[in-house]
Amino acid sequence: LVGQYVGHTAPLTQKAIQAALGGVLFIDEAYSLYRGKDDSFGLEAIDTLVKGMEDHRDDLVVILAGYSREMEEFLTANSGLRSRFPNIIEFPDYTAGELVEITKSIVASKGYRLAPACEIPLLAYYQRQQQEGDPRTNGNGRMARNKVEEAVIACSRRNVRTPEAQRDLELLLPEDFGF
Repeated sequence: LVGQYVGHTAPLTQKAIQAALGGVLFIDEAYSLYRGKDDSFGLEAIDTLVKGMEDHRDDLVVILAGYSREMEEFLTANSGLRSRFPNIIEFPDYTAGELVEITKSIVASKGYRLAPACEIPLLAYYQRQQQEGDPRTNGNGRMARNKVEEAVIACSRRNVRTPEAQRDLELLLPEDFGF
C-alpha cells in the first residue's frame, strides 16, 4: 500500500482497494503502515484508505489485523479511522497446552512424528515463554511453527551423526527441541 517515492502511495492504495471491491481487503500488521506523524507515506496510505472505505462503504469490507497495543496507536493516525472500524475483535493468546497441540499438528503435517517424551518439556517451554518472553509473540502459533522448524533442522543434523542402522529420519526427539 505504501510507495517508495512521493506520489506513489495513493495509487498503490487505490489499486488495492479496487482489487478488493465486492470482497475483503485484509491488511495484516496494519500498524506497520503508520510509523508516526512524520511518516507522510504511511499517512497518505491511511488517508487514501479512509476515503476509499467511505466511497465504497457498500461494496468493500476492510479487516485490519495486528497486535493490540500497536493497533490502538494506529487507529489514532487519522481522525476518521477509528470510526470506520466499529467492531474490534481481540483473540486471546493460545494456552501452553493448545500450543503443544498446534506443535503436534505441525509436526504431523510435515511428515514427522513427535516422541512422547517431548510433550512435557514442550508444555514447560511454552509456559515459560508465556511468563518471561515477548508478549507480542507468546501464545501465537508462529512460536510453535518456529520451534518445529528448529527441531526439524536439529533432527537432520542429529541423523547425519547417527549410524545409518539407528536413524529414524521422521522422529523428533526432545534433544531436537533443545531439551
